[in-house]
Amino acid sequence: MSATPVKYVQLGKSGLRVSVPIAGAMSYGNPKWGADPEAGAWVKGAEEALPILKTAWDRGINTFDTANVYSNGESERVLAQFIETYNIPREEIIIATKCHGTVLKGEHKDAVPWAAPQLARSKQYVNQNGLSRAAIFNAVEGSLERLNTSYIDLYQIHRADPSTPPEETMKALHDLVQSGKVRYIGASSMRTWQFALLNEVAEKNGWTKFVSMQDEYHLLYREERRVTSPIVGINSIDRVDDSIVTGELTDEEVKYLEEPYQPKAVRGHA
Repeated sequence: MSATPVKYVQLGKSGLRVSVPIAGAMSYGNPKWGADPEAGAWVKGAEEALPILKTAWDRGINTFDTANVYSNGESERVLAQFIETYNIPREEIIIATKCHGTVLKGEHKDAVPWAAPQLARSKQYVNQNGLSRAAIFNAVEGSLERLNTSYIDLYQIHRADPSTPPEETMKALHDLVQSGKVRYIGASSMRTWQFALLNEVAEKNGWTKFVSMQDEYHLLYREERRVTSPIVGINSIDRVDDSIVTGELTDEEVKYLEEPYQPKAVRGHA
């Protein structure tokens, strides 16, 4: 990290200046969360995480990205503990978090939500996931409490929700911005057409539009990036890459090794 130069850039068309790189916090929180019985824990608890986050801060990184589902909320709590422990002025740090997934509690707190999809439709969680107005409002209140803050700098929808009308989702996000609980909104991990549709709905109604899109940067599978580039470029939306290398290759992916990707220039304008 010490060799990585840190700079500050405007996020999309907004005036918000974020650091490059941004520090991700998915691997900080509850070590039992999604732990593999054979491989062991991959998430670091607060004791190990805080010095790492402090090193990033001292290096110049001012932007930290997490999500409500990471460690079922513990990642957000660790970030809040980091801010409190090192007396970091709230106005100097940029907090980005996400909504959509189910934050499991009680006996389920060590489980990853995608491993128990039936819980999402149970009485306890039925309105605690997705992008309905109810789910978004419930999610933001939970994140504000765990982060111990009165506002979130960048609030991102973690996935698309085909079961909820796009108008409902975008109006809810707009209302959060108007309320001051959220300052900017972004999106993550969805198809290009889904992202474009949501932004178009916001523009048509005069609501708050996305300033960022966090998509996957995959060394072999480039299709989504190829399709997304013109959309984010033309609309001056910042792309935040959520991975830089691929894991174990599938048979389908291996074939791309024999067919080198030919990059094409993409032009955008502010």
